[in-house]
Amino acid sequence: MTTSLPRQTLGALALPMLLASLGASIANVGLPAMAQAFGAAFQQLQWIVLAYLLAMTGASVGAGRLGDLIGRRRLLAAGVALFTLASLLCALAPGLPWLVAARVLQGLGAAVMTSLALAMAGGLAPQGRIGSVMGLLGTMSAVGTSLGPVLGGLLLGAGGWPLLFLAGVPPGALALLLVLRGLPGDAVTPRDGRPTFDAAGMLVLVLALVACALALTLGRGRFGFINLALLAAALLGGWLFVALQKGAVSPLVPLPMLRDPVLGAGLAANLLVATVMATTMVVGPFYLSLALGLGAAHVGLAMACGPLTAALGGVPAGRLADRFGTARMGIVGLAVLTGGCALLALTPVRFGAAGYVMPLAVVTLGYALFQAANNSAVMAGAGAQRGVVSGMLGLARNLGFITGAAAMGALFAWGAGTSDLAHARPLAVAAGMRASFAVAVLLGGIGLALVRRGAVLGACRATAPGALS
Repeated sequence: MTTSLPRQTLGALALPMLLASLGASIANVGLPAMAQAFGAAFQQLQWIVLAYLLAMTGASVGAGRLGDLIGRRRLLAAGVALFTLASLLCALAPGLPWLVAARVLQGLGAAVMTSLALAMAGGLAPQGRIGSVMGLLGTMSAVGTSLGPVLGGLLLGAGGWPLLFLAGVPPGALALLLVLRGLPGDAVTPRDGRPTFDAAGMLVLVLALVACALALTLGRGRFGFINLALLAAALLGGWLFVALQKGAVSPLVPLPMLRDPVLGAGLAANLLVATVMATTMVVGPFYLSLALGLGAAHVGLAMACGPLTAALGGVPAGRLADRFGTARMGIVGLAVLTGGCALLALTPVRFGAAGYVMPLAVVTLGYALFQAANNSAVMAGAGAQRGVVSGMLGLARNLGFITGAAAMGALFAWGAGTSDLAHARPLAVAAGMRASFAVAVLLGGIGLALVRRGAVLGACRATAPGALS
């Protein structure tokens, strides 16, 4: 792949992306072993996964904004160091509370790595090559997601659950070395003229996001009083955050930038697409095992086809975005993704595993193309706000995954006609799958309409001064 960037620079941007996604996916396979080691119930073990995701989601915008203020390479190096140290602490954790606390630190490091790697890629990529670089980063993220279960299974059999986290230490040290040697230094900003960090806004945003995530994930599919109270707290926190941003001297998120049509459409579509992709991760295992009767090994192989397809398609998707334009390829990617969801909603059970895997490959190819084009379009116009814009992209993506895992999982159970999916009839599970992907088609169509509208409005404002700078 031709990106016109030195290999050391590409490695310094790509390896943190891989580690962040690997940190999210590798822990899941070790949950049963950790249950035995700590004598903990499933509800408690969920926090090993949830702590990482919440920290990564809540800190993404703040990490991007802080990178804009104090220097992106400096903060990226600190994030890699924090992730590496937290990985070691996870492996040495004497109990579940210590492990959850270390996972929070690991998630904070991952938020910095993803936000700042994306931001620096947007600034370092030459004109006409940003799509290729974004495609590479998307590929590395997909590789980390698909590698996690496979590598985790091997490490678990070789030395137990601590190896799942210890495995992140050597590549973390390598990533830190690459960042320090392969990325350009930060420009020195006079201290008197440097904007301040909006700590109050950051705190309110994190609390609102945590409340929202908990409202969508607690209760195991049942939405009760606690969920309703948390959702109300999240809405109140969102309102308070907007009020604080309007009055802040140096806001965490400059609200006028959200009126940019390309950015607004890109963020909204990113959230919707992540919700659709969460559907494949939540619904797929149940459909493959309960409706098609596949064993655990075959389910894992079938599910790995999605991330593998995204990994193989990321680089070509970036090249297509560079060659044919980000707006056009973003629309094509969403159309392909929506078409794949329609195939999943219509495919009969008698088509077997191939009837799921082949449409899943179509969905993930569309996802890879959309991600490369959308990230390129949004970051190309970010200007000096690249850090906060990349953080907002990460925030939208993570919220989409959380929302999709909760809402689409509940929709799947509703479509199957039972909350006891383990004992549901195969035809009922298939009905739940079709209902879930029918809604995914609707979400993809909304995202497609938003991106088309943003592309049209963005073209009309092409001669206006940079709205995001």
